[in-house]
This record gives sequence, C-alpha cells and structure tokens, in this order.
Amino acid sequence: MLNSVRFFTIITFLSFSLIYAGGFQINEHGARGMAMAGAFTAIGGDASAVYYNPGAVVNLNSTQIMAGATLIKPNAGFRGPKPAIDEYKVKDKFFNPVNFYITHSFSKDFAVGFGVNNPYGLGTFWDENWVGRFLAIDTEIRTFFFTPVVSYRVTDNLSVGAGISYAYGDVLIKRKTQLLPTASEATVNLEGDGTGIGYTAGILYQPTECLSVGVSFRSSVKFEFEGDATAEAPAQFAGLVPTGAISAPLETPQNLTFGLAYKVMDELTVSADYQHIGWSSYDKLEVTYEEVTDPSTRVISSDRNYEDTYILRFGGEYLLSDKLALRGGLLYDNNPVLEEYAEPTLPDSDRLGFNVGFGYSFTNNLTFDVAYLYLRFDERDINNSEISYRDGDAPFLGVYNSSAHLFGVNFSYKFN
Repeated sequence: MLNSVRFFTIITFLSFSLIYAGGFQINEHGARGMAMAGAFTAIGGDASAVYYNPGAVVNLNSTQIMAGATLIKPNAGFRGPKPAIDEYKVKDKFFNPVNFYITHSFSKDFAVGFGVNNPYGLGTFWDENWVGRFLAIDTEIRTFFFTPVVSYRVTDNLSVGAGISYAYGDVLIKRKTQLLPTASEATVNLEGDGTGIGYTAGILYQPTECLSVGVSFRSSVKFEFEGDATAEAPAQFAGLVPTGAISAPLETPQNLTFGLAYKVMDELTVSADYQHIGWSSYDKLEVTYEEVTDPSTRVISSDRNYEDTYILRFGGEYLLSDKLALRGGLLYDNNPVLEEYAEPTLPDSDRLGFNVGFGYSFTNNLTFDVAYLYLRFDERDINNSEISYRDGDAPFLGVYNSSAHLFGVNFSYKFN
C-alpha cells in the first residue's frame, strides 16, 4: 500500500507541469495588442513592445509608462467517465494577470525598457468529491517575468532589440489519493516555487511607410521547482502517505513570432501574426522525492510527448477620430496536448478567439485602452487515454467543453 500511495502522490506533483501547457500560456499583455488578437509584433506602438517586440521600443519617443491587467474568467466542464454521461463543472474563479512597462529614449537611435508580466498562469478548481478527484481538485500556477531590454536603430528602416528575463513561479496543487487496498482516501497538498532565466529578442523592418515586418523570439525558461508535500489522512493511515521535500525541473517552450502590418489608409491598419510554440521540448516529466532513499522510487519519470504548435492572429485598428481608435481581431490557437494525455488539470483543446476593443486619448499624454476576448474551445471527446482516474486500468474517458472571457485594461502616459 505504501508504494501505491507514494506513486500516486508523485504523479500528483508531476501534474503541476501540465498547467504550463497551451491552455495556461497567457498571451494577453497589453489591451491595445489584445484587442487586435495579439497581432502586434510588427506594430509595437506602445510600451508593451517590451514584450511583443523589443526591436520596436526605439520607435517610442521620450519616456512612456504603461500599466494594466487582464481579468480572466475560465469555464470548463466534463461529461463522463464513459459510458456514464454525468456532468461536472469547475468552480467559478477569476484570475488577473498584470502588466507594467516603462521605456525611455536616450536618442532617436537608442532606447531601453523594462517590463513585468505573467506569461504563464491560471488554474482549475473542481469539487472535492467529483469523480476525477484522484486526478485534480485545485491546481493553480503563477509566474512573474521581469525583463529589461535595449533597442537600437540600425538604419532608418531597421531596428533591433534584446533583453533578459528573470522569472519566478509558484504552484499550489490539491487532489486526493486512494489508500489501497482500503476504500479510504487521503487529501494531498503540494506547494512549490522556483526561478529561471530566459531571454528575448526582436527585429522591426519598415521597407515602406505603409508596410512593417516584425520578428520576435522568447526563449525557453528552465525552472528548478522545490516544494513540500503534506497530507490529510485518517488517523490509522497517518505516516503512510509520503510527505516532505520534492523537487522537479521544468522547461517552458520557446516562442517565435512573425508579424506583418499594413497601413491601408491613414485611418486603418491591418496586421497578422504567426506564433510558433516549441512544446516538443516537453517530452517527459521527472520528479525527485528528496526523502526517499530507495533509488528505484526516488526519481519518477512520466512521458508527456507534447507537440509543437502555433497560433494564427489577425487584427485591425481604425482611427475614428484623433482621440478614439476602434480595434478588433480573430485568432486560432492550436493546442499541444495529445488525446491520450488530456486530463482535468488541463482540459485543453483547439480554440478560436474573438477580440474587440478601443483606445481613448484623454490628452496627448494620457491614453486608456480596453479589450475583450471570447475564447471558444472545441469540444474534446477523449476515447483514447493513458490517464487513469482510479487504481487499476480505468482510463478517464469523456467529453470536455471549455470557454473563457477575458477583459483587459491599460493606462499609458507619455512624458514630454
């Protein structure tokens, strides 16, 4: 029984890596770019260029400060496990990733910037007694990336930029485990945090007054998570559920984005981005149970075999007046999770995003931007799974349905 409990506890900790997958990579880091479906790599018209394309920072005049947040309301449900058709829904929960940027131009050819945002995050919260409680109850991740950048104009038409990111992340996981061979259950709680270093780079090329071409790259970040496992179990099983220190490495994917922007007329700009996400680097999970001395169980490895994926983005901005800009966009996000590894920690699938928003300039210096994004996930019918929801061969088969509402706001101020 001890070995079985230890195995399921370790797999619980391994599950935290899943919350870094496509459904938990946040790409909304500025309301103007968000309203244009994130097709902002070849525009970079505000201080969020620190994130979208540091090569565009040199095009920003004087000193600019930008701050805001995105309010995210995810919805997810599950029908099953097959052949049952019982329906379960996640609890209501709001998430609010923030963003802050500051840029400064020393000359027309050299500028610097600094950004703080949350590129990975969110979570899922299921009822404590639902059928998938041995897979997931509460799962939440937060990350903070601190990124200074420099930007340089090489020629009148070409500028480049680069920066280094210091990243901090923490995770909270709660689920139940079976105390076999009895019918009793224990609640396992896991908390951990870690840090990592990454880098970013970007190029902006403007061959004509109307056309811009942008390329940006964000590297992978290797986190070294360290955490503690605690457990709540019936008194007669006290001490049988493994607790103590756990550690695990985790590498987030690299992102490479190509963007085009074209000014159709003075009032109208259209843009498109292709974002490649290197999830194939995430081929397995590995965790070390620090207080276990048996070498056969001290390190546990589990295949994940994620696939490289992409996001297509299309956006537009129309200047209705000197003060008011209207924006909209559409995106298609292809998820990286193979069917056999889909599970309730990450009820992910391909999704469509519909974006709208506006920007209003109160003065020449102060601007307010608002964005709304509706994400509709494709229904995902799982008929082939390597995920078991109880001991033995009981694959977690069923149907996932998900959606999300996102609201973004930002204030920007330009110093003369």
